[in-house]
Amino acid sequence: MDSHAPHSRRRQYPTQQYDFNAAQAAGGAPGGAPGQQPGYGGYPDVNGATAAMGNLQMAGAGYTGAPAAPLPGQPPVPAPDAYGYQYSTGAMPPSPAIGSMGAHAGGAYPGANTVPANVRGNNMTAGMQLPLNELYTVDLMKSLPPPISELDLDPPPLVLPQNLGISGNKDEANASPEYMRCTLNAVPNTKGLLNKSKLPFALVIRPSAALLDVNENIPVVEDAVVTRCRRCRTYINPFVDLYEDGTRWRCNIYRYARNELNYGIVDFVAPPEYLGRAPQPPIYVFVIDVSVNAVANGLLATAARVIKDALDRIPNSDDRTRVSFIAVDGSLNFFHVPLPSQNEGEDEEEVEPNLIVVSDLDDPFLPRPDGLLVNLKESRAGIDRLLDQLGSIYANTVQSSCAIGSALQVAHKLLANVGGKIIVISASMPTVGIAKLDVRDDRKLLGTAKETSLFQPGHSFYKSFAVDCNRSQVSVDMFLFGAQYQDVASLSSLPKYTGGQTFLYAGWMSNRMSDVQKFANEFTNHLSMEIETEAVLRVRSTTGIRSVGYYGNAFIRSSDLMSYPTFPRDQSYVIEMSIDDPITKPYVLFQAALLHTTCYGERRIRVLNLAVPTASTLTAVYASADQLAITAYLTQKAVEKALSRGVVDAGEMLNAKMLEIFKVFKSDVLNTNAGTSGALQIGANMRMLPLLLSALRKHTGLKKSAHIMPDLRMAALSLLSTLPVKYLIKYLYPDFFALHDLGEEYGLVDENGLLIVPPKLNLTGERIESHGLYFLSDGQVIFLWIGRDAVPQLLLDAFGVDSLDSVDSGRVEVPELDTDLNIRIRNIIAAARSPIDKVYWPTVHIIKENTDPSLRMWATSMLVEDRTDVDPAYFQQLNAYREKLST
Repeated sequence: MDSHAPHSRRRQYPTQQYDFNAAQAAGGAPGGAPGQQPGYGGYPDVNGATAAMGNLQMAGAGYTGAPAAPLPGQPPVPAPDAYGYQYSTGAMPPSPAIGSMGAHAGGAYPGANTVPANVRGNNMTAGMQLPLNELYTVDLMKSLPPPISELDLDPPPLVLPQNLGISGNKDEANASPEYMRCTLNAVPNTKGLLNKSKLPFALVIRPSAALLDVNENIPVVEDAVVTRCRRCRTYINPFVDLYEDGTRWRCNIYRYARNELNYGIVDFVAPPEYLGRAPQPPIYVFVIDVSVNAVANGLLATAARVIKDALDRIPNSDDRTRVSFIAVDGSLNFFHVPLPSQNEGEDEEEVEPNLIVVSDLDDPFLPRPDGLLVNLKESRAGIDRLLDQLGSIYANTVQSSCAIGSALQVAHKLLANVGGKIIVISASMPTVGIAKLDVRDDRKLLGTAKETSLFQPGHSFYKSFAVDCNRSQVSVDMFLFGAQYQDVASLSSLPKYTGGQTFLYAGWMSNRMSDVQKFANEFTNHLSMEIETEAVLRVRSTTGIRSVGYYGNAFIRSSDLMSYPTFPRDQSYVIEMSIDDPITKPYVLFQAALLHTTCYGERRIRVLNLAVPTASTLTAVYASADQLAITAYLTQKAVEKALSRGVVDAGEMLNAKMLEIFKVFKSDVLNTNAGTSGALQIGANMRMLPLLLSALRKHTGLKKSAHIMPDLRMAALSLLSTLPVKYLIKYLYPDFFALHDLGEEYGLVDENGLLIVPPKLNLTGERIESHGLYFLSDGQVIFLWIGRDAVPQLLLDAFGVDSLDSVDSGRVEVPELDTDLNIRIRNIIAAARSPIDKVYWPTVHIIKENTDPSLRMWATSMLVEDRTDVDPAYFQQLNAYREKLST
């Protein structure tokens, strides 16, 4: 029976002589031995037998594809870095029923009551309560496999008074969850109620949701009128009260058409009093490793070419951007790039940069007062010539040492008076000069309590220097390419405290085209980002609530102020909140304000508003909990715990928190302390939380293992603590779907220009058929898994060959063919690489099930619902929770 959308056309391919259901009939994963637990972590039903896969189960044994000829009028496959290419969700298999309450529909959780018509305005009395979201209870043990389509749902509705806000524009008055969301969409009205709930109370904030302004539709207030509360300094917003017919704020406010009174997110153009100094231009200092390591793996030549190609993408519409280049090995190499006018009689193409070498690494200095930091447009000819020559200048180097610390120190001196970005491109660990590091990746410590020593900076410089950078408005980004240990724990401290980012390209080689493409795309996307300089972020809230904790790559300048020398547009932040005094109003307001200077020299304030109803019962609080925001908060807490106490303690903390939530739900929400009856109950809006926390414990950053190198773990922890929610969830629970069973609509663009992707599968080996072709991606890497019994026609349509042995595997791109299936696969890959709001560009790895053991192990580590050597399968974890609740 066709389990996809109705009227999907299919063509049956001949099948091979193989019993494709044998493995599962034996209770094992493909290739599993009889007698194993189902699917090495499959889902037994209440009687212990393997649960049926229902609508998600593959029909038949062969490849069932869409029509071979491409449909007329379909657009060509976009370039990997094309803007505007996004996902659109196709038809999804129905979710399992939600207990006895029935399933919900329409992309929202059940139980969102409408507010009665007699509840008007925002002048409700303190005693009046809103009818908040209803609680729908589910039994997780009867809801297996978990309905993963719910990971794409919006958070529970914010049930606010009708016509709240002076404009009545309630739909637009709150910021979108993509920008700002709360872990609790009904805030407890007392500290005691919050503590009793055991739920975290935090905001997840992403002030920008695109790398470029053109891809955001944020209203702008351009008349330099910035109205704020004189007492608490909160900016005017759609939820304020007007008195005396608005005369208190007449002239400026009594016009409901003003953007700041209608929209939850707005940009104010700041008046002169918000400027501490004249707007500084965007400035980039490139610190490039030119030691033998960078030359041997081809990084130097590649980096020079990539930088040259990316210069046109750097924001510079007003021609103010400036750049500088410092090459570093056992000495510091500066380049003076003269203007054409300084070399009379020479053509622009003949302008020769001058190399100046400084060998004093302990007290580095700038070799000349000017000419090292040059205007990008005016000096472009000389810059291009320098980058063309850079690889050949050091081609025969024998210098194996690298003075990164000294180079950072002198780059800071170059920027100290103006601010800007230091971008480090290195294949070496700092081995000489300031803050040199020792190799300390002692494998005997991996997986032990002493492993945490490897997570701390190896030299105090890397934290103290970050403080100096913040004081001078300088941020640091790290692009690291070492084949050997580079001490990411030390080097990543600088991006962590200066608003930068760490990129690790482990084992990178220039002779692998996919490696070059990944670096080129990510580096170019990073440089093209419209940065905001001299930025500070502050969160304000209703009286009785205050911020108490800050997470993300930033410097905490004071008790409530996050500082960013340059503000990244592809990261998010978590702000932990606390309730100090009882809240008497029916809703509370959170406001995040980002004061910054755009890369075009305009001082602005981006204001994000979020109004959230209050609740006086645990039931209302639990019914409105946002499981994705809670996951983002607990991820930050787990990273913090891992860095201070180790990954074992981090995993135990997550388990303990989930068990606390189950206990409160059972004893205080359901009001039952009866012994176990085989049920494990939670609200429908939170039923994905145990799955996400289980996936988090199995992630590379937090997995208990003696085989994960410190650099890889630290890079993963850096991503966990900076990714926006939608990408964090994908990083924890990757996208997984079949490509051999596509209906006619999947992999093509709909009438709105969005790509329709197939229904997602649960991350378990039981979903893999040996004749199938699968897509698996966590946003950082893409796997195409080819089953060992894939039929020739499938291989011919997808890869242009008719035998599995002829398919190129490993880190390779999918060949470009004119077949319908190949076009759809490349469309899906291109959409996964769309950089509208992210920098990362995942590489493709083609895996053949019967070969490639290391790649196969890497891919199967993403099947987080299965059992591993140290972690239980998801259903086993649920059983453990249920047993503990019964004691």
